[in-house]
Amino acid sequence: MTTIQTVAFDDQKPGTSGLRKKTNVFMQPHYLENFVQAIFNAIGGVRGKTLVLGGDGRFYNDRAVQIILRMAAASGAAKVIVGQGGVLSTPAASNLIRQRKTDGGIILSASHNPGGEDEDFGIKFNMANGGPAPESVTEAMFREASVLVSYNITETADIDLGALGETEIGGMAVEVVDCVADYAALMETLFDFDAIRAMFAGGFTMRFDAMCAVTGPYATEILEGRLGAAAGTVTHGTPLPDFGGMHPDPNPTWAHELMDEMMGPNAPDFGAASDGDGDRNMVVGRGIYVSPSDSLAVLAANAHLAKGYAKGLAGVARSMPTSAAVDRVAVDLGIAAYETPTGWKFFGNLLDAGRATLCGEESFGTGSDHVREKDGLWAVLMWLNILAVRKQSVADILAAHWAKYGRNYYSRHDFEGVDKDKADLMMGSLRKSLAGLPGTQIEGLTISAADDFAYTDPVDGSVSSKQGVRILFEDGSRIVMRLSGTGTQGATLRVYLEQYAEAGFDRDPQEALASVIRAAHELAQITHFTGRTEPDVIT
Repeated sequence: MTTIQTVAFDDQKPGTSGLRKKTNVFMQPHYLENFVQAIFNAIGGVRGKTLVLGGDGRFYNDRAVQIILRMAAASGAAKVIVGQGGVLSTPAASNLIRQRKTDGGIILSASHNPGGEDEDFGIKFNMANGGPAPESVTEAMFREASVLVSYNITETADIDLGALGETEIGGMAVEVVDCVADYAALMETLFDFDAIRAMFAGGFTMRFDAMCAVTGPYATEILEGRLGAAAGTVTHGTPLPDFGGMHPDPNPTWAHELMDEMMGPNAPDFGAASDGDGDRNMVVGRGIYVSPSDSLAVLAANAHLAKGYAKGLAGVARSMPTSAAVDRVAVDLGIAAYETPTGWKFFGNLLDAGRATLCGEESFGTGSDHVREKDGLWAVLMWLNILAVRKQSVADILAAHWAKYGRNYYSRHDFEGVDKDKADLMMGSLRKSLAGLPGTQIEGLTISAADDFAYTDPVDGSVSSKQGVRILFEDGSRIVMRLSGTGTQGATLRVYLEQYAEAGFDRDPQEALASVIRAAHELAQITHFTGRTEPDVIT
């Protein structure tokens, strides 16, 4: 073991999903090592502990895994379980932590952000329940990183991570595992593979775009290998360090190849995509796009059709910016519905306490209590199970859902790479105006309430404030604005727009939301502060 003297970095504050920076920032001398040591210090050290380690395979993943293994050994860890090749999807990592009852895990990913030497990299710690570290722990990481003067590392040759089995570094066991098999086995306990297999055998067609990211091997094994989908159902199925130059974010803008096919004349019955680390999903039917908010609501309404959820749901939870569509399902089912800040870590206590079974975010994340992360492939399999049982198209299922519950027209507008100082000024100005907004009219809409969302966790009583500005209208329309914590450059302004309709379900969402969109721009003075007139991405 060697103790390396270092100097603290002042920019290692984790966001909603860990620490994300440009890859070349992490490649600076001591930068990754400092933050890893800060993680170890913040969790009370790793001596005698067992950890899970892996990442989405993006550029620098292979080197980072070797460095972390050597540091864990130097700090006295008993064992580290590593995905083969150092690669591990985020939901599979959560599953491993839970199944093997480890003390937590380190996941290397910048999720849906582009990969490559000039693109993005990230690292986060998941707790023993398999979920992302809560704010109290990430704040401790930042404190430790800010005062760090040294880190420990073992000097040794690289471990062969391609070979399954166990070896050691300085007395610490290193077990390399095939996590595709473990994950696939978990999915078989939750869904009726026989019914889905019969659907494929009957001529059902599908396209799954893995976006050259980590889900490729999982989707190929499960969809083509176990469920009998035709060879070639999974496209872009080989994970690449730069994601093949793709932006591995499964939304209509970046998964345009899938969208073109699904909206074309020879579209398959069902389409789906997943992101860089496998925790997000996009679902598309033949000729129809399913918004993440609608997807969550449909899954909640139909979860009982899957064997793993046949006994019903304890409750549902959504992030505050996500549409209220699932709330209407919860009322119908007579179960609790929770509204939390953005960030999957806020669902952890609800899941652990048995208060919620299904959770979802508008940012293409859906999951359940089977792990403590959102899970892209899980959501796709849930949809397939529902389609196999109901024997209806995606369009027919959506139409029936809206006829029963009404439709929450919904969209998110992203203004990317905005100057952070200007974005902060805009949000500050908007917050100052909130108290005077109720009762005023704009674009023919009357504001009923306006606030800066704060959340008190019903399980542990912890409070999270300044989680996003909400502007609510008397007719049920809603505007939410917040600055995202998942980017690596500048700020991303996210504007969430919602309007409830009891009839007229076939309108274009942007048309249905036109007055709400204009109101958002005027209220926040987006162009004045940012110089932007149009969003970069619309989902």
